Amino acid sequence: MSAATDTSSLTVAQAARRERVIRAALDLAAEGGYDAVQMRDVAARSEVALGTIYRYFSSKDHLLAASLVTWTNDLERRIARRPPKGATPAERVGDVLRRATEAMERQPKLTEAVILAISSPDQGAASCQGEVAGSFARVMDRAMPEDLDPEVRAEVARVLNFVWYGALLGWVNGWAGTTDVSTEITNASRLLLDQFS
Repeated sequence: MSAATDTSSLTVAQAARRERVIRAALDLAAEGGYDAVQMRDVAARSEVALGTIYRYFSSKDHLLAASLVTWTNDLERRIARRPPKGATPAERVGDVLRRATEAMERQPKLTEAVILAISSPDQGAASCQGEVAGSFARVMDRAMPEDLDPEVRAEVARVLNFVWYGALLGWVNGWAGTTDVSTEITNASRLLLDQFS
């Protein structure tokens, strides 16, 4: 498959197998981090043949990056069910980002695995980057003022995506100054959005 989540050509059974593979990778990553996700273990956990997995995913990084796509799609559904809270755009965006970050901080090994994978130069993983950014932008859009120019909305979402990703990458790698991802993204939200309150 050329795109990370293009399942339009899959049968119902194939799509279900692919989903089991992704969920198995998420479970293994949550248990042991990046190194714990071995394709043979994914095959055993998902009960999907190794050759079949490689038809869906070109590499471990591609699989983990696709898992992040699934995770962000799950986040998008959760935000749709429980809209962002806050009196100002910055507060609403901060609420969304805090909720996303808290979920990732609860599973540090999984977060490490998917952030390392999405950062990979692997072509399959790179194909997922746009999908993660698109899902993130749709999540951010729910927190933005409705009367804000669409181009400005898109740019703000793009910048916040970079800040969030950079803060998560710093947190995963233990860089100084990025121990509190929520603070980083809350500050960025205020700097970008307070002008629209």
